[in-house]
Amino acid sequence: MENFNINLQLFAAGEIVLGTDGITNTYSGDVEEYPEGGGLSPEMKTYYSDYLIDNAEPALVHDRFAQKQEIPKGQGKSVQFRKYDPLPKITDPIVEGVTPMGQTINMGIVTATLAQYGGYVELTDLLLMTAIDNNLCMATKLLGSQAGRTLDTISREVLVGGTNVQYGEGQISSRDQIEAEGEDACLLTVNAIRRAVRFLKNQNAEKINGSYVAIIHPDVAYDLMSDPNWRTPMQYADPSALFEGEIGKLEGVRFIESTEAKVFHAPDLANDARNLKVAAATSASSKITFTGGQVYPGALIGRAIIIAGQKYYVSHNTSSEMTLSSDSRMETAASVSVSKGDNIYPGEAGSYGTDVYATLIFGENAYGTTSLAGGGLEHIVKQLGSGGSSDPLNQRATVGWKATKVTVRLVEAFMIRIETAASV
Repeated sequence: MENFNINLQLFAAGEIVLGTDGITNTYSGDVEEYPEGGGLSPEMKTYYSDYLIDNAEPALVHDRFAQKQEIPKGQGKSVQFRKYDPLPKITDPIVEGVTPMGQTINMGIVTATLAQYGGYVELTDLLLMTAIDNNLCMATKLLGSQAGRTLDTISREVLVGGTNVQYGEGQISSRDQIEAEGEDACLLTVNAIRRAVRFLKNQNAEKINGSYVAIIHPDVAYDLMSDPNWRTPMQYADPSALFEGEIGKLEGVRFIESTEAKVFHAPDLANDARNLKVAAATSASSKITFTGGQVYPGALIGRAIIIAGQKYYVSHNTSSEMTLSSDSRMETAASVSVSKGDNIYPGEAGSYGTDVYATLIFGENAYGTTSLAGGGLEHIVKQLGSGGSSDPLNQRATVGWKATKVTVRLVEAFMIRIETAASV
């Protein structure tokens, strides 16, 4: 067992007990090395700031392959990303002795507005004085993970909002038709990857280090990795040149696995049940009665539902009756014909409420985001007593993060997502 000397007064004063390994253990050296006055030294501020960023960046799978732009200071809230149009072909021969017309480079500029995000935790004086663990270090690690997952999700939601979508192998035309079981199961296949690659090639999307890149959920990767053409990193010609999180390669696509890959999940329809049932047969009516779960009045308004393979939207509901619309804006009353006992499924995902997984495949410069360095992600520590009159007994300290960020799709044609179910 390794022994550590802990000066609890350092905690009480808001000082940080730095680990001997630089990360997790408590400081066992000379207390005199720390500055007086309850503040962090510049070196320690740098250490914890770097530690926060180090813990945030591994989660940023969706940011990793973006065109990066530094966040401007004193230049307003907008940031610009640039894209260049390809030059046209020249099919006319040059006339002898005649200088041909010159060409100009057409640069497109995509302007995006920055937004701020952040979070913090509060540490009490009693916790700091009595806890053995280095609470600031652990709080920074947890906040770094939170920051990384938050910023990654912000980028992910922009990317999955792209206009190019392929449902399975193209055998169906909408998300709510995706099934996970049976003959019509829509799972990720090699043919689906081939179709997506063909799309990107036809759009002249440039590859990233010789391959297109896919971000894939482990549940979907399970279905794809059983194919005999799947190549693990150990089977690469150069296994040393790997992306972090890369699990394999197929059809010219390198796959990055992440549990943060997008999953379209439909919430349960009732507090105590996922699905409901039609209580009485109805013909050509916009109202139906239902049973099978506890539903509060108004709780389903705006929700999509599926009955007998048809999708509707709830414009009003009581605890036993719902009024249905045929469009998401709920402007047109639906004409519904249902039978008693028909199942009512959540409609925001696949058939029968099946979870739908989005596998993103893209090329170079498909999207852009702001980088973390240079002010993108900030670590903030408020010592005990820094709250002034709002903390008269010096009982509370806080540690937090703040980030300025925006992500935009630059070239829609360079990105496609495949939506499928995962095998059960």
